[in-house]
Amino acid sequence: MKNARNAYLCHMIRSNDIESFKEKLRKHGLKATAQRIAVHESMMRLGHASADRIAEDIAAEGQAKISAASVYNVLSDLSEIGIYQKRMSRTNKMFFDVNTLPHCHVYDCENDSYRDLVDEDLEMMVQNYLGSRKFRGYKVDGIDIQILVRPSSRKKRG
Repeated sequence: MKNARNAYLCHMIRSNDIESFKEKLRKHGLKATAQRIAVHESMMRLGHASADRIAEDIAAEGQAKISAASVYNVLSDLSEIGIYQKRMSRTNKMFFDVNTLPHCHVYDCENDSYRDLVDEDLEMMVQNYLGSRKFRGYKVDGIDIQILVRPSSRKKRG
């Protein structure tokens, strides 16, 4: 479990470096525009977010003027080149994740939010079990573990 956490932390530190981000953009023929940089900085603050949440964060930070639709386009483009991963919530809202390493997710169904779950034992157990399974007519592209949760206690209405 310690190795997975260390890899995760190293990945997040490297991803957080704006110069590394700019280099990834250059490698894919994209310019490091103020909007792309603002979106990336917001994603690094939030970790998992939808386009509208990123647009709100950018506006609050006063970084750049950008609409939620433009943010979505930037996020989609960046996920296509491997900078972010896409996650569809139960409410059919697209979320993006800065962590592109293999890991599990905890999805809060009531608050429509994600958190990373780094659990090397769980990942290995599932990989070992499913890695040897055959699915007639299909090739396994990957394994995506998402644990659905709800808050265990509710606040009483006054």
